[in-house]
Amino acid sequence: MSLMKIGLLECDHVLERFRHIAGDYPDMFAALFNRHAPHVALQSFDVCNGEFPPSLDSCDAYLVTGSRFSAYDDVGWIHELKNFTRRIHEAKKPFVGVCFGHQLIAEALGGRVARAETGWGAGVHDVEVIEREHPEPWMRPEQSRCALQYMHQDQVDRLPEGGVVIGRSDHCPVAMFRVGDSMFGVQAHPEFPKAYSEALLLDRVERIGAERAKTALASLDQPTDESVVAMWIVEFLEGRKI
Repeated sequence: MSLMKIGLLECDHVLERFRHIAGDYPDMFAALFNRHAPHVALQSFDVCNGEFPPSLDSCDAYLVTGSRFSAYDDVGWIHELKNFTRRIHEAKKPFVGVCFGHQLIAEALGGRVARAETGWGAGVHDVEVIEREHPEPWMRPEQSRCALQYMHQDQVDRLPEGGVVIGRSDHCPVAMFRVGDSMFGVQAHPEFPKAYSEALLLDRVERIGAERAKTALASLDQPTDESVVAMWIVEFLEGRKI
């Protein structure tokens, strides 16, 4: 199998006090793909500090990370990233967004992101894969539900034109969506190890709320399906046609 070069567009960095757990975002994604797709090579671009790929063809595909920022924030690098995303969309180059990246696809292409009325989405939640007459060919292995780790306040409130919901969670109606066969977003964090999610939850008890944080912490004990979603991401980025 030939090597696939994925440009990792870093939209934030793990705080120094948490980096002993699993490193920074490139380390987490590298660990995820090394376990489940060793033919993937990541090249990081620190977009939140102004470092962008020199051209669309710098990598075979792109993946956008999470962030403490909101996709609707009036910040220079976010505007630049939206422009880059629109160019990627026009070029039909494979592109995946995770959490903030998922929301950024919606915002960049004319959808809307807002604070979730249900409050923080945190801990492990089930994603129900929406059945269609023609299953998504890149969702291999096939699975009707998957449990994933969440950590977000915002969520996609309105899909962009051509957006198709693929998965939904109890608290998040647009848990996964695609636009055409080149743009895919997932609200959850398949790259987070349990220990990192636990550290974030303990650090954010006041922001999330004590009861919700307690429930989220307890949920971390259940098995999760990041391996399945990692394979879906790779299959999508490799250009499995719809």
